[in-house]
This record gives sequence, structure tokens and C-alpha cells, in this order.
Amino acid sequence: MKKIALIAGTIAVCAVAFVVFEMTIPPHPAGDASGQASPAPPIDLPALKVKADGGDAEARVQLGKLYTQGQAVPFDFKQAAKLFHDAADQGNSEAQTCLGELYDAGRGVPRDLNEAIKLYKLAAAQGNAGAQYNLAFMCEQGRGLPMDRVQAAKWYQLAAEGGDALAQYDLGQRYDFGVGVPTNRVEALKWLHLASAQGQADAAERLKTVKAKMSREEIAEAERRVAAFVPRTSSGSLAKP
Repeated sequence: MKKIALIAGTIAVCAVAFVVFEMTIPPHPAGDASGQASPAPPIDLPALKVKADGGDAEARVQLGKLYTQGQAVPFDFKQAAKLFHDAADQGNSEAQTCLGELYDAGRGVPRDLNEAIKLYKLAAAQGNAGAQYNLAFMCEQGRGLPMDRVQAAKWYQLAAEGGDALAQYDLGQRYDFGVGVPTNRVEALKWLHLASAQGQADAAERLKTVKAKMSREEIAEAERRVAAFVPRTSSGSLAKP
């Protein structure tokens, strides 16, 4: 489970588990609001391959993810990279993020942080929250990008605004501790509430601690902001920190 760097962890949207600088990068969790993984739907592999071979970008991404997970097909990171590359060339932001993660890890392609960052930025510009989170973490760690907690917080903010529960949790902690942003417990509680509502268990625990330090008026304002929150949808418009 990813946390802010003070607490450790990061993300891999495409469910590729790998190690970078001795740091385990776990799969980005997929599941329902409880935070539990949802049962995988039945896969019509022949039909999926036909669609991917026919140039369907979404099918290429889905099939590529299966190869990174060894689900219904053998593990094959080279084949995954090829599928992600083809879909990324079609402008698919999820494919750009997934291919970036393979370059980040050196799985199926030579390890190349510059290429990973380029792909993350292309996806982030389309509003892909996973790519925005990955850029945030790289800024936080100074890995491939200059270490800059302010810049990291801006990327985390974009990912959180896109509805990413783990980014919301991380951002809530940043506002609580004043890491890369001014301390703001109203904003901290807002983001922790939003993450908790999506089943982020750590956020549910953390918000109790934050809430205990706040006045009734501050809590009410945070709850008002939670009620007014509408996640930003991914689009082709540029998203820059």
C-alpha cells in the first residue's frame, strides 16, 4: 500500500510488482469501495486477442495487463511492452502509464527513467491519475527528477482531484504535516474523508487523529468540502502541476 515518503511506498497502476532501489512497488489496488479486490470477470481471451490485433487500444491495454499479471496467459513482459507501446502510440493514457512503469522497472524493456518520465507526462497531461501519482513519487524521492516536495505535492493534488483514493490519503497527510504544502487540517480532513469513503483503511484511521485536533467549525467546513467534491475526469486537456 502506498504512503507518502515519510511513511514509505508508491504505486504501479498496471499491477506490475517490481523493485527499484530496493523499494517494492506493489500493484495499484483494484476493487470495490470496501478496498477488497473484486473477483476478476471471465476473460474471452480469443476475442480479446482479435480486438487487440485489430488495433483496439483498450483491448491492447487489457491484454498487456494480463501478460504482466500472468493471468490467462503466461507472464511475458516483452509482449506486454509491445502491446502497451502500440496503444500508447494511439494516445491511450493508460497504455502510456503502463509502458512508463515497465521502463521504470526495466521489465520487458531496458530500464530508462527518462523514457518512463516522458510517458508519465504524456499520460498525466490527459488527466491519468496513476501517471500523476508516479510523477509525484519520483519528485518526492528525487528519482529521475529533482527532489522537490512542493512539486510532488502538486502532482499528488492532481491525482487526488482525479479521484485516486491513495493519492487522496497521501495528500491528506501532507496537509496534516505540512509536507510540500502549508499545514491545513480542514484540507487534511477533507482528503482523508474522501479516501476513506473509497475504502482506504489507513485513511479511516488517520482521519480520527486529525479530527481530534480540530474545532467543530473546522470539521463542519471539511465536511462541506467533501460534499461538494466532484472528481475530475480524464480528458485530452493538459493537466500540469
